[in-house]
Amino acid sequence: MARYDYDLFVIGAGSGGVRAARFAAAAGARVAICEESRVGGTCVIRGCIPKKLLVYAAHYRDDFEDARAYGWDSHLPTFSWPQLIANKDREIDRLNGIYIGLLKNSGVELLHGRGVLADAHTVQVDGKSYTAETILIATGSWPVVPPIPGGDGCMTSNEALELPDLPRRMLIVGGGYIAVEFAGVFANLGVEVSMAVRGEELLNGFDDDIRIELARAMRDQGVTIHTRTQLESIARSDAGITARTQMGQDIDVDTVLYATGRKALTKNMGLAEAGVELHEDGTVAVDELSRSSVSNIYAIGDCTDRMNLTPVALHEAMCFVQTVFRDNPTKPVYADVPTAVFSTPAIGTVGLTEAQARKTFGRVDVYKSRFRPLKHTLTGRQEFTLMKLLVEPKSDRVVGLHMIGADAAEIVQGFAVAIRCGATKAQFDATIGIHPSSAEEFVTMRTKEPEPVQEAAD
Repeated sequence: MARYDYDLFVIGAGSGGVRAARFAAAAGARVAICEESRVGGTCVIRGCIPKKLLVYAAHYRDDFEDARAYGWDSHLPTFSWPQLIANKDREIDRLNGIYIGLLKNSGVELLHGRGVLADAHTVQVDGKSYTAETILIATGSWPVVPPIPGGDGCMTSNEALELPDLPRRMLIVGGGYIAVEFAGVFANLGVEVSMAVRGEELLNGFDDDIRIELARAMRDQGVTIHTRTQLESIARSDAGITARTQMGQDIDVDTVLYATGRKALTKNMGLAEAGVELHEDGTVAVDELSRSSVSNIYAIGDCTDRMNLTPVALHEAMCFVQTVFRDNPTKPVYADVPTAVFSTPAIGTVGLTEAQARKTFGRVDVYKSRFRPLKHTLTGRQEFTLMKLLVEPKSDRVVGLHMIGADAAEIVQGFAVAIRCGATKAQFDATIGIHPSSAEEFVTMRTKEPEPVQEAAD
């Protein structure tokens, strides 16, 4: 008779949890997974997928306008936000059903309800106890609004995907990828968008040239960006909302969207009581194999303090299955992870930023190209693409690749393979470009940027 009800019990049926459950079951394990919300997690239900559908919708306005330059007798059709949301919801329902089907077809038992640890081998779901040899925490994270007078009524990215109607004026608080993506969506759909950004520029942590180019493009699109700005209070009246900054400036809008961070969903789960160490921010402390301080309890995805990206959670899930169920200890790899920001224009990036490369190597060769895409030579639209390569001069290895412009994610995904394989600048140069395309710029850049002038010591 089996000692436990299951070999693996997964708490959280998001992308990482579902992937781990399915492939553990394929390895012969008896697996159960519980979920208190819909199956699919942040990415599928309230993140990447619905948000990108809105990004597609927002781009049509420019597409309709640009069509005139190509001979189409085009006019700007009417737009229905409620219709878009209804269509988006229908697609999310479909994906939720697919994820449920994937679990069922893999032989994973799906339990609906909140999972709480009773001890290191027992999970309680709606008052019923289940035992497992191994437990995987994959509960993800949730957007938070920091404490501020009047901030309780502000929405987050969750509510932004469910708005019944478009507001006339919106303030977005934050300058990260969620903030800039929603700013692009709402601005292109006709909303008067302002942003309150605590730092000097958008997208802290990205390459500086990319950050500056995005801010320039967004301002050209009519987005008002208040840098070095923090809110002091939010007041509501019949006329709308007044957000007051710490400098005493009032910003009048109809709605406020906070995109200033997310918090791991680990509270009131019995983790600490079961001996699982948590960091101060609530994330689960794990080692290189995703094992927590309790030897049979593991954690992956956004509930840990590593790289919060859906493909990374999937990668961590596969490493977990290899480690625990295929007797092949496998550490997740976080170097040269490509990522995209579906801002307007979009960003794709892989490898080091220029600042990181200079800190790591001391000297770095920089290649840049900024140009107006061929499409806009007819439309006249002042939209630019910026591409950037960073090369370590001793090895000639390309250590960073960055792009802002149309199709950035699609282009950078392919080049990420080359970066991951350690491609050199000479190999880039020896590659024939596809003409005419924006992507060919990455293999035709030959002129190095001048070295930055060093400031004289005082």
